[in-house]
Amino acid sequence: MHSFAYRANALVTFSLTILGMICAMASFSDNFNVPSPTAQVEVLNVNWFKKLANGNDEVSLTLNISADLQSLFTWNTKQVFVFLAAEYQTLQNSLNQVSLWDGIIPAKENAKFWIKIPNEYRFVDQGSNLRGKEFNLTLHWHVMPKTGKMIADKIVMSGYRLPEEYR
Repeated sequence: MHSFAYRANALVTFSLTILGMICAMASFSDNFNVPSPTAQVEVLNVNWFKKLANGNDEVSLTLNISADLQSLFTWNTKQVFVFLAAEYQTLQNSLNQVSLWDGIIPAKENAKFWIKIPNEYRFVDQGSNLRGKEFNLTLHWHVMPKTGKMIADKIVMSGYRLPEEYR
């Protein structure tokens, strides 16, 4: 007959094969989810806009962020990482991105939110490029599944402009 080690090996191999198939089906099922998240960001106030001693521009904004990201959640979603970035162009770089706020959404119940906050991270440009600069606010998200590949997407909101003068 077969030894105990042989039987244990067969059981573990069979179990891992079934687990792998279940993970593959769970990951494949996410392809049928068509999320429709919504978001709006309003710049309520420019708290300060100054030139630092090293010549860089710094801006502090008060933001009103409202979003409904519930459609990103499926039974395979572990959590969603979300962040808001200011994006603008300069002569040196075609795309500058500065993260202003971020958060982790652990459950579908927390995925519909409204917050009013100053930018969590410093909005600094290397140089004096921010005066009168048009910029976009982009809400990025990364869906972290329990199994399978991570999905990333974004909503771009345009039409924002910084003041011409320092405050």
